[in-house]
Amino acid sequence: MALSIINSIVSWILKKRIHQIELFIKYPHEVQNELLMNLVQRSKYTEVGKKYDFSSILTYQQFADRVPVSSYEDLEPLFERSRKGENNVFWPEPIKFFAKSSGTTNAKSKFIPVSTDALENCHYKAGKDMLCLYLNNNEDSQLFTGKSLRLGGSKQLYEDNNTIFGDLSAILIDNLPFWAELSSTPSNKVSLMNEWTEKMQVIVKETKNENVTSLLGVPSWLLVLLNNVLQETGKENLLEVWPNAEVYFHGGISFEPYKEQYKKMFPKDNFRYYENYNASEGFFAIQDRNNADDMLLMLDYGIFYEFIPMDTFGTSNQKTVSLADVQLHKSYAVVITTNSGLWRYLIGDTVRFTSLDPYRIKITGRTKHHINVFGEELMIENTDKAIAKTTEEFKVSVVEYTVAPVFMQGKEKGAHEWMIEFKQNPDDMNAFAKRLDENIQSINSDYEAKRYNNMTLNELILNVAKPNLFHLWLSKKDKLGGQNKIPRLSNDRIYLEQLKELNK
Repeated sequence: MALSIINSIVSWILKKRIHQIELFIKYPHEVQNELLMNLVQRSKYTEVGKKYDFSSILTYQQFADRVPVSSYEDLEPLFERSRKGENNVFWPEPIKFFAKSSGTTNAKSKFIPVSTDALENCHYKAGKDMLCLYLNNNEDSQLFTGKSLRLGGSKQLYEDNNTIFGDLSAILIDNLPFWAELSSTPSNKVSLMNEWTEKMQVIVKETKNENVTSLLGVPSWLLVLLNNVLQETGKENLLEVWPNAEVYFHGGISFEPYKEQYKKMFPKDNFRYYENYNASEGFFAIQDRNNADDMLLMLDYGIFYEFIPMDTFGTSNQKTVSLADVQLHKSYAVVITTNSGLWRYLIGDTVRFTSLDPYRIKITGRTKHHINVFGEELMIENTDKAIAKTTEEFKVSVVEYTVAPVFMQGKEKGAHEWMIEFKQNPDDMNAFAKRLDENIQSINSDYEAKRYNNMTLNELILNVAKPNLFHLWLSKKDKLGGQNKIPRLSNDRIYLEQLKELNK
């Protein structure tokens, strides 16, 4: 009875937020423009604010005309100064936290500033909104009669020059109010453990006897944990372990390759799946309807949105449009200005709008080819660098290559499968594959984390292409010519399977 009362009270408190969400749904452009002017005025005395004369900016167009669209590499020198203790560089308040992630072209990791404002009014606010929207759609939910099983990153937090850096999920967990831990499992202490093998064992022991009603985490990581729970308990499915489980909140990577495996683990028709779209740079969108495959763009988190149509992206005709000018079913690169001092920052994701009233989106990919099936964020820059390093070590050269994921099946781990055409083959192909895998890990910390003890990813699989295989493949597609390039990385196996068929 007590748990039921608590569930009703907490649900009522969270659902009060729905009226504010309805407000930005009704007045999206007004909310966004007011937000932008607020960010600009707050930052007018920062170094960036003085450089672009924020004091005189009164309209979006003036802002867009003065401030350039920037990548991480463009802004990294400012971030580094802030990490070394300088204040008022790009944001008026001291930046204490930096979220560490990989994917940059010139470093193993990048460090994204996370202000106190962003922690409270973006990330934590979004967490509550995720629950608010779910509860609003599911009046009979008993979410708070049990606990939420959360699986965050394993990286430790480090302090340097009075700033703290680490995995975003570790920063969020470490700063949650005490009452949030009471409704979550595992404990904060276990969640922040760094050694994954030990951590997995402890999480299984700590959670298998809890009354888990919801789950939160990246699909590939969570799948490893859930398989361990089944193995430990000897149960056929997870409803035998947690009979009151009712929803899985997922994000970070595409859920599509994992959906059927999760359905087998939670075999009941009314088990819900809710997607969210968040990153180190901010929390952007949340699924707002049962059984939907798109998400509501959240417009009052201190993030101002702009979009670059992908048909002009990277060309001399590149243009940026505000939310008011986007079109349905068109792919856009996302540009954000945030309450952490990211000014017109290109996050690298592409989206398309499925609805303009309200604004709902689907993630369509990245501005560059990449593989992010398991949260590894493998970029072409990573693989090019790893190939160059490995071929130099083995004194060989490569003509072409492409990489695709090997999706998880049941308890089988995932992997990356390569097709490489060598000019001359290495003497020891197994040694080459092993060294290539090690070099990728040294370049990309997210891939390294997924490969640790084969936790999520097994060692890469290497196929050796027969001479002129890629030329033959392009010829069959009528794409021979200097402007046609081999797709280096792909989130699906279409290109690789075609090449393997031709390689027989």
